[in-house]
Amino acid sequence: MPEHAWALVILGLLAGMLSGMFGIGGGVIIVPALTVLLGFELQVAIGTSLAVLIWPVSFFAVLAYYRARLLNVAPAALIAIGLVGGGVVGAQIALNLPGATLQRVYGIFLIYTGWRFIEPRKLWAARRASGPRPAPNPNTGAPPEVPWYVLLGVGLGAGVASGLFGIGGGLVIVPALIALLRFDQKRAVGTSLGALLPPVGIGAVLSYYEADEIDLAASVFVALGLIFGAFLGARIALGLPSATVKRLYGAFLIAVSLRFIFQV
Repeated sequence: MPEHAWALVILGLLAGMLSGMFGIGGGVIIVPALTVLLGFELQVAIGTSLAVLIWPVSFFAVLAYYRARLLNVAPAALIAIGLVGGGVVGAQIALNLPGATLQRVYGIFLIYTGWRFIEPRKLWAARRASGPRPAPNPNTGAPPEVPWYVLLGVGLGAGVASGLFGIGGGLVIVPALIALLRFDQKRAVGTSLGALLPPVGIGAVLSYYEADEIDLAASVFVALGLIFGAFLGARIALGLPSATVKRLYGAFLIAVSLRFIFQV
């Protein structure tokens, strides 16, 4: 049994909740927590996070979105294909970067991610807006037809980010589906989780394993917590608005990013 086994399970539970709520895979909390709280080297934390995410830990969350008719299977499959190749490319880049450089690049990535979660422009616009809010459009949940090569490109870009930073890729997939392809928020989350369900990161995991940059025992305990957390997060997201949690998490990421960038 690895040291801090219960801490690893709790970490997986929290990462799973965020995964189910936002379709992000969970790696964006696993990697900072392993490095900041448990003292892992950054490359080992990234490899361990990817080892967690190759298992179908979000199966029950995906099932919840599918039953709610908020998962588009065909786009998810095309994105998954792109994820496989992109993950290997990202892993090779990360393994060949100096540790200090990777640490600062990851810190900048977290600032961007935190900004995306907080969405300060939308928050400011909402505070300034007056009058009643417009009624929701019932047709916004039906995304338009998207060319297959665009979906493959989204998957490829998400795969590179996954292999480079140890994330599932949802931090790229969800914003792309919403901003570029006009998916509804919950449908984008469900489709992202569906794309991440197969072992799309296996190539990246093998790259880290061959470089001896994975703690397999730790990954098992994190995965145990992630299974239940993802389902719980999906239930929360489907039943409640999650804007406040999303912005608090964005602030947490920005705080962690400063440690990565300025740590000596």
